[in-house]
Amino acid sequence: MKETLRESIDVEKLLQPETELEYALLASEKFRKGLFWGKPRYGHPEGKVLYHIREVLDNVEKLQIDATTRTNLRLITFAHDTFKYLEDKSDWSKHHSVLARKFMEGFIDDQSVLDIIELHDEAYYSWRLKVLYNREKEGQKRLDRLIDCIGDQMQLYYLFFKCDTKTGDKTQSPLYWFEKNMEGIEIVNF
Repeated sequence: MKETLRESIDVEKLLQPETELEYALLASEKFRKGLFWGKPRYGHPEGKVLYHIREVLDNVEKLQIDATTRTNLRLITFAHDTFKYLEDKSDWSKHHSVLARKFMEGFIDDQSVLDIIELHDEAYYSWRLKVLYNREKEGQKRLDRLIDCIGDQMQLYYLFFKCDTKTGDKTQSPLYWFEKNMEGIEIVNF
């Protein structure tokens, strides 16, 4: 019998879960299905979500951070793109980040982590509106919403945004723009 891709990849070996929660996520069929979604494309030449997660986790490992920040970044990393396979681009309530947040609400109640999961692409969207499309007011409105929602957890948001952006063949311009324009973050290099 032909072995399927999902059967041939040892997800636990690849992603190396560290907490009971990470193991619980990987045990969920709905979550695991999302790990295998994706084909190589611009920004994600690795294709499948689980390979992207591995790249982001490798970046998290490069940071010199406390244990709580590391645990939160790993959790955000596990969840952030896993529900792209259910996304409906015509309905924002079915955006992959909103679906990820709803799923994670069944596991955690940390509003900061949930907010970052839901808003993880907002810095990119703000940059795109302001810089690429020259729609300054719309981009600023989106950025202001992000700042209001994330509040005093902007450093955690930034750390995830950097770890996520420094993967694949993603353009680095949104990250450089964010680092240059976002007040109150401590820039990290790796």
